[in-house]
Amino acid sequence: MKRTFMFKIIIVEDDKEIREELKILLENSGYEVQIISDFEHIIEKIIEEQVHLILLDINLPNKDGFEICSKIRAKSKVPIIFVTSRNNSMDELKGIMLGGDDYIEKPYNVPILLARIKNLLNRTYLEERESKIEYKGITLEVLKSKITYNKKEIELTKTEIKTLHYLFKNKDKIIPRADIIDFLWDNEVYADDNSLSVIITRLREKLKEIGIENLIETKRGQGYKI
Repeated sequence: MKRTFMFKIIIVEDDKEIREELKILLENSGYEVQIISDFEHIIEKIIEEQVHLILLDINLPNKDGFEICSKIRAKSKVPIIFVTSRNNSMDELKGIMLGGDDYIEKPYNVPILLARIKNLLNRTYLEERESKIEYKGITLEVLKSKITYNKKEIELTKTEIKTLHYLFKNKDKIIPRADIIDFLWDNEVYADDNSLSVIITRLREKLKEIGIENLIETKRGQGYKI
């Protein structure tokens, strides 16, 4: 099972020395990094880059960081960390009230800055990362309730995608039917053994529509595996 994911961070900082230092620091920590050097069309540039996190200074040409944060928040929920030399508690409060997720003062402590970036990214995107799985050319996207294979895709129901996700996470293992039933319904409603059989049958039919056959194996008297 292969999972690939690289977080993309954009640095909005008018001090060239600081932004270059940050860029090197973040790239060495495994992030993809973009920098803003044209402050004329800054909002459009940030949206266009589709980043996972913004490091935002407050004192900037044309627009200050507060105005940028406010305008970004009107269009996106991307995490924003203010990194600034302004140490006024009212500035920090204003930044948070406008939608900023964190506020770090310069000169920053490098390990603390990296830890805050990592924690914020993990909190924000963990579900997304865990919900996209690739296996044998098949891509399973839980949040979108779809599966893709050979450039063909098909949507699944909530129960179908949950079943397949559980099997993918336990690939090469035989999963007892009772374990799958407990996972799907968690004793909230009564579901007999036939309910699972119906779901597996529907899954196999849908998978066949996009060219996936024999993915889900039945192990008689034991359960299922992929």
